[in-house]
Amino acid sequence: MRKELWFGLILMAIILAGTAYILPAPSEMTRGHLGLLMLALVVVTIMLGFPTAFTLMGMGMLFTWFAFDFNTELALDLMVQRTYGVMTNDVLISVPLFVFMGYLVERANLIEKLFRSLHLATAWLPGSLAVATLVTCAIFATATGIVGAVVTLMGLLAFPAMLKSRYDIRLSAGVITAGGCLGILIPPSVLLIVYGATAGVSVVQLYAGAFFPGLMLTGLYIGAVIILSWLKPSLAPPLPQAEREVKLSPVLAAISGEQRRPWAPMALLASAFGRSAVSRPRAFGEVALMIMPLATFALLMGLVYRGVTAPVEAADNGLHEIGTEESGSFESGGLEEPPMTGGLEEPPMEEGGLAEPPQESGGLSEPPAAPASPAPAGEAPAVAAAEATPAPAAFWWVLGVGVLGLVVFYAILNFQRYQVYRMLLQSFVPLSVLILAVLGSIVFGFATPTEAAAIGGLGGVLLAALYRQLNRRVLTESVFLTAKTSAMVCWLFVGSAIFSAAFALLGGQELIERWVLGMDMTPLQFMLLSQVIIFILGWPLEWTEIIVIFMPIFIPLLEHFEIDPLFFGLMVALNLQTAFLSPPVAMAAFYLKGVSPPHVTLNQIFTGMMPFMLIQVLAMFLLYVWPEIGLWLPHILYD
Repeated sequence: MRKELWFGLILMAIILAGTAYILPAPSEMTRGHLGLLMLALVVVTIMLGFPTAFTLMGMGMLFTWFAFDFNTELALDLMVQRTYGVMTNDVLISVPLFVFMGYLVERANLIEKLFRSLHLATAWLPGSLAVATLVTCAIFATATGIVGAVVTLMGLLAFPAMLKSRYDIRLSAGVITAGGCLGILIPPSVLLIVYGATAGVSVVQLYAGAFFPGLMLTGLYIGAVIILSWLKPSLAPPLPQAEREVKLSPVLAAISGEQRRPWAPMALLASAFGRSAVSRPRAFGEVALMIMPLATFALLMGLVYRGVTAPVEAADNGLHEIGTEESGSFESGGLEEPPMTGGLEEPPMEEGGLAEPPQESGGLSEPPAAPASPAPAGEAPAVAAAEATPAPAAFWWVLGVGVLGLVVFYAILNFQRYQVYRMLLQSFVPLSVLILAVLGSIVFGFATPTEAAAIGGLGGVLLAALYRQLNRRVLTESVFLTAKTSAMVCWLFVGSAIFSAAFALLGGQELIERWVLGMDMTPLQFMLLSQVIIFILGWPLEWTEIIVIFMPIFIPLLEHFEIDPLFFGLMVALNLQTAFLSPPVAMAAFYLKGVSPPHVTLNQIFTGMMPFMLIQVLAMFLLYVWPEIGLWLPHILYD
């Protein structure tokens, strides 16, 4: 019998034995104990291979029937109500649209060009192929969010290239599987949508919060690969010089041969403004491409400078006028806001209490021409002329680092590097426009996740058409896979709603809450306990089952321990990276095994994934110690 099967059977036996030990005798069982029994049976049944959604629905309906004292009508009514509640959840509309965008981007053959250009751009780094693979996975994950698609495609593109370059099989497998799993953390992630709908947390804030943790985890992966490749070059041999060469395009070859200058900026400028073998428009086009980083950086920093130095006078004037109406130093507001000058300040200053009604009723022209308003007229310019806010020190640091980076970039820009730069532009710019259109519209509040997902779906169609990959076969496959994935997610939600209702009716949730609260734990202890449980559940279960089954159990306890559900969701998203990497249900390993050469074994893939699981635990530790990594951006944008 295979080791994986033995592991699964032993794990199921442990669950059943633990459940039997905890539960009392059948004659002493309460409804809460029945809820715990249902939870254990669901986990074991899923491990046996039954479909998760229908297992949840079946167990939920059966135990709901028990909870309603065998009243079939009430049980069926609950099922209908829960199903209708799920289908009216607007957030779930974004799932098929994001999935559709991902499948179209996958089929646009954009990733192959991106991987090749990143490979050449990072050739000077130790483990350059592995670094290029991780960066490509992170970018692809941002555009798709589909783990299976990223792992499979990178297994076809990067795995043969790394094996050909004599990279260690375990390192290569770990890089591809860990990089592919970034799709469940980096927005637009389907996991975050499912968690948000389950926990009642804003998906927009989850997307904003997951951005920097995703970058942090990617950076930790890249840093670990570079250090390991530097310490042990045999694991990732450097590329031969022949493989680092790139063939110049005909235009660049003509310019470089004519100008005989190794420095590309000077040669391109001389070709554009002097005599050249290429046409003047082509030469100016190359110059425009060359200065694009400089122009983009200048535009971005200009917009940032305008934003951070803009005076904020309107809010202060309003507050001072209302709160300090008797002080007299802010009477200049009377010239700007007529309702204020005619209301609270003028009557006491003119006549007095008894004469006030006849003067207002008899002289309608007095409030607009208040005699008290000329007195503070000299002070009005001082209040109205707000000074610009000085730029913070962080802005000047970013500006200085950016300028230094541009100087280095242009100083080392020969024609070989310029050709790689052109390849990066051609492969990355269309994808970056799609990513910015989707994530930017969500994070900055221009569109809801559903509306942004619709933009992404349209962008995927346009990208496929731009790269001449939009045909009937691609469209049919994308729609079919989208319908399949969306149906799975929706049925999971229906099953989860019925299961959680049965669990609450039986008193299982109340029993667990009493048990946890009776342990008198601190917030740190509860966070450790919950994350360890989720980490262990990631071995036999997938992230979908963990979210829809166990999050409704943990979420009600967060308020007692004063834990932000947004922060808890980010910790869970980091933790559930392990669900794709931990055996025996390490789906990323099986995705890679399906497209790898025959001599690559599952044990080698599992061994290669283990160091990256430790890096994920380190990332969770860093996020817990410095929660601002995940909470800073949502607080800046939405508080």
